Amino acid sequence: MDSLQNKEESKEILKRIFSYVLPYKGRLAAGVFSMLVHAFLTVFFVKIFKDLIETIIADMSAGSGGIIKLSWIAAFMILIYFLKGISYYGQQYLVSYVSHKAIRDIRDELYYHLQNLSLSFYSKNKTGEIISRVTNDVAKLESSIVKGAVSIIYKAFTFIGAIGYLLYLNYRLTVFLVVMLPLISYILNKFNKKIKRVSRRVQVKIANVSDVLQETLSAVRVVKSFGREDYEYDRFSSENQANFRAKMKETQYGSILTPLIEFVAAISFTAILWYGGYEVMQGRMKPSELIAFFTLLLTISDPLRSLTKLSRSIQQALASGERIFEIMDTESAISAENKGKVKLEEVKGEVIYDNITFSYDRDEIVLKDINLNVSPGEVIALVGHSGAGKTTMVDLIPRFYDPLEGQMKLDGYDLKELDLECLRSFIGIVPQETILFSGSLKDNIAYGNLEANDEAIMAAAKAANAHDFILEFPNGYDTIVGERGVGLSGGQKQRISIARAILKDPQILILDEATSSLDAESEALVQEALEHLMQNRTTFIIAHRLSTIKNADEIVVIEQGEIVERGSHNELLEEEGKYASLYQGQFIEK
Repeated sequence: MDSLQNKEESKEILKRIFSYVLPYKGRLAAGVFSMLVHAFLTVFFVKIFKDLIETIIADMSAGSGGIIKLSWIAAFMILIYFLKGISYYGQQYLVSYVSHKAIRDIRDELYYHLQNLSLSFYSKNKTGEIISRVTNDVAKLESSIVKGAVSIIYKAFTFIGAIGYLLYLNYRLTVFLVVMLPLISYILNKFNKKIKRVSRRVQVKIANVSDVLQETLSAVRVVKSFGREDYEYDRFSSENQANFRAKMKETQYGSILTPLIEFVAAISFTAILWYGGYEVMQGRMKPSELIAFFTLLLTISDPLRSLTKLSRSIQQALASGERIFEIMDTESAISAENKGKVKLEEVKGEVIYDNITFSYDRDEIVLKDINLNVSPGEVIALVGHSGAGKTTMVDLIPRFYDPLEGQMKLDGYDLKELDLECLRSFIGIVPQETILFSGSLKDNIAYGNLEANDEAIMAAAKAANAHDFILEFPNGYDTIVGERGVGLSGGQKQRISIARAILKDPQILILDEATSSLDAESEALVQEALEHLMQNRTTFIIAHRLSTIKNADEIVVIEQGEIVERGSHNELLEEEGKYASLYQGQFIEK
């Protein structure tokens, strides 16, 4: 039962892989035709070769007439090789073109799907594992499709044509050869299951190596600060060794399969040689026919040997395809059906939390019965201990997640009614950890509005208190920053992030502890930039330093996913509750 299910799953994966080939069926048909021509010429060449031998034997004493005939046959053989070369180029180029196009489409679709998956997917899956599937698995699929598709179709044509001509030469010898094929098929089938299983294990181990590599390189400063180079080396080496063992197991199966198939083929060929020689001795077969028979056997021995390599390649492709389609079949928490269709030209900025309950995995409630009305242009500060649910609350506004119960509303619209891209175009986020992309400072600011001109970019930088330090660099706005903004201080990176948000000009602003990791001087500059940014915008501030939110219109205190207090700074201090306790823990009035 399991075997039947595995076969059905394999068929489905192959069907999905080759569905990406069908859009290019015109070129594929031309490539297959070139293969058919090449296979025909390969078999036909053996017939001409047989005729040449018979001519040599029959016309040894024919004089010049025999030489002319011999010359014509030799010239015809050269023409056949010329045509074979043209057809070989056609099959290789056309089928490879189709295969590479199909892989390009798979990689594009995979990346597009990854971009549209919700944040919950990324919180449950390691970055290195995802990268491995996009790179290693797709590369394995590319190698298997390109080499396998060209080889298996061409060699199938050659094999069928050769068997047909072999039957014509001597059906008894051919039947003996064909009888051996079920044995070869049985051996392949037994090893295929093992190869597919171990190939998937190899891809998993490669993903683990990629994950450790990605983690340690992205956190190299932390690794060095704690002196954990040897520890990380041991961790990487352990995963690398596991990858090595899995690959050796895969190599072991492949190394056993190839000589086993060749040994079975050698027994067949030896038996055929004995029986063919016997047929010649009995006068039932010409020597030239036996030579032609064995020439064709040598021709089809390559497809027979290739069966093992192709089988192994296909099993690797199935394992990689399975891992790729696992991601493609992962549904986003925000699917195409519930992305909304209403597109707003502008928004006022009224945000309403209507009896919101939220859970990441439905087991543990993160937010419970949240009710909050935020008027346009209001500044709302969310405070509370780590893990209270502050970031989760603001993540619901751009629909990074959807609530389990209740409604999130913008200007009276349920967020689920609004077009997702349109909704997010009205929202700007300045996170605690600023992410900058490799490229120039100008490019990083322009990420907020890709159509902005240089004047608008410069104006945004000035409003974010970034213009002056940018001009201090030799190349100014064209200064190239390293990955994740290496080369800039924390305050500088944060001001670039603010400039990016200013350039986007959002109506709703989310500041997620935007000044928590800055020194006093940088914090003052960033705070001034934030005040520019917050003007006339509905703003949500997640604050660790409570001194930065004294002027908020309303402060909301979150504890264990519930609102426990709300009011202005002075009102909450007078209540002497949770907020007052948090504030007094940070400041001692002098």
